[in-house]
Amino acid sequence: MEKIKLPVTGSGYYEIRLESIGGLGANLCGKMLGELGVKYLDLNSASFSSYGSEKTGTPVKGFIRYCDKEKEIRVHSPVTEPNLLVIFHQALLKDGGVWAGCNENTEAIIAIEEGQETDALNVPDPIKACHVVKAQKIAMETHSRINVVMLGAMARVMGFAALEDVNQICADALGKKYPDALKGNLEGIKRGYEEVKRIEGKDSQAVSLKQAPKWGYETAPIGGINPQFGNTVATDLSPSRQGYIPLFIKERCINCGMCDSTCPDMVFQFAPGLYKGKEMMVNQGLDYYHCKGCLRCVEVCPVNALVRGVESEHPGKGYFLPNKDLLHMPDYIKAGPDGYVTSESYLTEKRMEGGEV
Repeated sequence: MEKIKLPVTGSGYYEIRLESIGGLGANLCGKMLGELGVKYLDLNSASFSSYGSEKTGTPVKGFIRYCDKEKEIRVHSPVTEPNLLVIFHQALLKDGGVWAGCNENTEAIIAIEEGQETDALNVPDPIKACHVVKAQKIAMETHSRINVVMLGAMARVMGFAALEDVNQICADALGKKYPDALKGNLEGIKRGYEEVKRIEGKDSQAVSLKQAPKWGYETAPIGGINPQFGNTVATDLSPSRQGYIPLFIKERCINCGMCDSTCPDMVFQFAPGLYKGKEMMVNQGLDYYHCKGCLRCVEVCPVNALVRGVESEHPGKGYFLPNKDLLHMPDYIKAGPDGYVTSESYLTEKRMEGGEV
């Protein structure tokens, strides 16, 4: 095997950081990258992931290090200044922290959706290069997963991993467990490898590439007090979505309330109204600001009044809150009300008092 020349920087390692959300397969992708280095690239490698609760929509990070066989990997901390930054979903770009530690030696790969303008990606300078791939579109067309599409794109951008080796590590990891899906996964890798493309970076004044931790030894609040008041009203769950949203077809709805009872984030809005001549609480639809796209409502709806849709095809879906204007008030953003302020009990009480809602 011909010796690979790693494009290492000051650390002496080639380092990769994966930025993802639960459900997109970044954890498995990181494991495959680690095994790829040892089994097929004749490198030393280490990989691990960082995540909280293992559920769809929660933040996931993956860290991978490569070095030559002659050197040991003696660092086991998270990757702070990556040679390759891989962003599995463009919604993560709402958080400028995904770019933390990037510099002139960093290449980035971003999974974008069909029709998304690359000019709107807010790519910061200085980074070495930025690449994009329509990972969700490819995954849907090949009946594969986003993680294998991104694996193919990474192989192309890294430049030292052959497509045949990446195919083999995929077969090793997934072939025996999911033999029927192997053909689609290999096609997804191939498409990701061939269709990733480079774009020009854009200046971004809003992003600090070398960010200090918000809370540390010198910056932690006195006494350990948490200044972020507990409320869900100002919590935007849209970055947790994996590219799909539930679409509400009102004329099919029988107002059974199954969607409301299964929704973990209580996004469905009911109001007094008429259904087949009877007065009852009628489903008005859902608030996409607080919807993380788990699609449990789609699965439970008995009449297909909720169906799966591709988020990028419905860019206007957003707020559905009676008091959404409060979210733009400085005092509200600073503290926020408790959940009672947005409850039906509060709104009914205000109506009875003759006050404005």
